[in-house]
Amino acid sequence: MKYAAPTTVDEAIGLLAGDADAQVFAGATDLIPQIRSGRPKPFTLVDLKKIDRLVGASESGGTWTVGAATPTSTLTGNASFAGAFPGLSEASGLIGSDQIQNRSSWGGNLCNASPAADSVPALFACGARAVVAGSGGERTVPVDEIVTGPGQTSLANGEFIVEFEVDTPPANTADAYLRLIPRTEMDIAVVGAAVRVTMDGDTCTDASVVIGAVAPTVLRVPDAEAALVGSTLDDATLEAVAAAASAACNPIDDKRGTIEYRTQVAGVLAKRSAKIAAERANS
Repeated sequence: MKYAAPTTVDEAIGLLAGDADAQVFAGATDLIPQIRSGRPKPFTLVDLKKIDRLVGASESGGTWTVGAATPTSTLTGNASFAGAFPGLSEASGLIGSDQIQNRSSWGGNLCNASPAADSVPALFACGARAVVAGSGGERTVPVDEIVTGPGQTSLANGEFIVEFEVDTPPANTADAYLRLIPRTEMDIAVVGAAVRVTMDGDTCTDASVVIGAVAPTVLRVPDAEAALVGSTLDDATLEAVAAAASAACNPIDDKRGTIEYRTQVAGVLAKRSAKIAAERANS
């Protein structure tokens, strides 16, 4: 196995273009366990963390730009970022242990393409975009278009994510993310739910509801969003959100949870996240 550590995006593109068996990584927190479990080893590993553009977070002109290899600990430790995106910050802080978060990144969490990835529902709810680079240049796509199935993405051979763009939320807008795990920490989500709302007094004027670990890919729940918009998030509305989230589920039975359990929990977490997001938006 060869190891390469390019320092520019163009250098990384060149390495990938010249080696069909090369694989990029942004932290290796998923890659190393996968190799140890017996998955085929790539011929060349391309480390993206040496590229300055891929490591860092900044806000300009109403948009946050976050490098795809930025450690999640950098985000959770940034008070301005956490203030603008409390739910996304919380989700980022749930990826593994404190030590893992010094390596883990949005790019890796997204491109590992696990339905249970914690940052992905929150990125989706916040309308994040991914800037993708390859031999054909760069393109910007919504985060929800990257993952196509478990372990599968829409990225072509030789493409990788350079950075993410997330617009600063409008006034009276906030997000929240909740997950259920069997242990108190460092576990994989049985169900995850991210909600973002915009409030005008007690009335919700805009909403995003996204659930994870209950289908082959993260799911947006339009019926739950429709229930929220125009409501005061009363009990009847929250029950409608829960019902819509449960109805959208297409989970599997495994040792972590049954279909029935995941379906019920998705509804519970969706309505709890909606309530937390609304409280934050009005605070």
